Amino acid sequence: MSDSTGSPAVSIVVPVFNEVENVPILQSELRAALSGLDHELIFVDDGSADGSAEKIESAPNVQILRFEKNAGQSAALYAGVKAARGQTIVMIDSDLQNDPADIPRLVAEISRGADLVCGYRAQRKDTLGKRATSRIANFVRSRFTKDYVRDTGCTLKAMRRECADALVPFKGMHRFIPALVRGAGYRLIEIPVNHRPRRFGQTKYGFGSRAWRATMDMFGVRWLLSRRLSYKIRDSGA
Repeated sequence: MSDSTGSPAVSIVVPVFNEVENVPILQSELRAALSGLDHELIFVDDGSADGSAEKIESAPNVQILRFEKNAGQSAALYAGVKAARGQTIVMIDSDLQNDPADIPRLVAEISRGADLVCGYRAQRKDTLGKRATSRIANFVRSRFTKDYVRDTGCTLKAMRRECADALVPFKGMHRFIPALVRGAGYRLIEIPVNHRPRRFGQTKYGFGSRAWRATMDMFGVRWLLSRRLSYKIRDSGA
């Protein structure tokens, strides 16, 4: 049930960029997976040019944020998280490769005390080259930023609302959510999730020339974490 303020228990944030065939299927799967769970869906249309937003079915618990132009996955996730009203926030891709059926498991881990739950794709349905590149990138990033997460490229995550304050809005942020959240002192766990082959369209937020940008981001996040403010108020009396 919703709390006294009318806020849902769970907010689902979905970045969308030219996924016109996938969005209706995803919304149907989300509806089935979240049956009985008080929730809201926040679709962030990241400047789609194929009419993706028009394929989203309107409902009282559905919110659509539409960017004027493509701003990237980090911007879409950040905007969606900031618009979320739920005590638990879930992030999921719109390409159908993440499985909505895994969401209740992530939410259950939050109720058991985790602050951030990261899904990892135990059996990835990607090309050998993509899996190899991702494995190397995850190995380097996890040790350099000390988040120790094996698959930060998996968008499927759940976190307590408070964790959103640890996020910093910059291009590439989505790859460092575990590092930022762990660096703020929150408890993080990982669980295996289902990964499905892409049925329609092509990868929009792909590898391309992002390796160099990701490396620079990694140094920036390492610096940011080393400069994070840390203090406790001993006495707040007058």
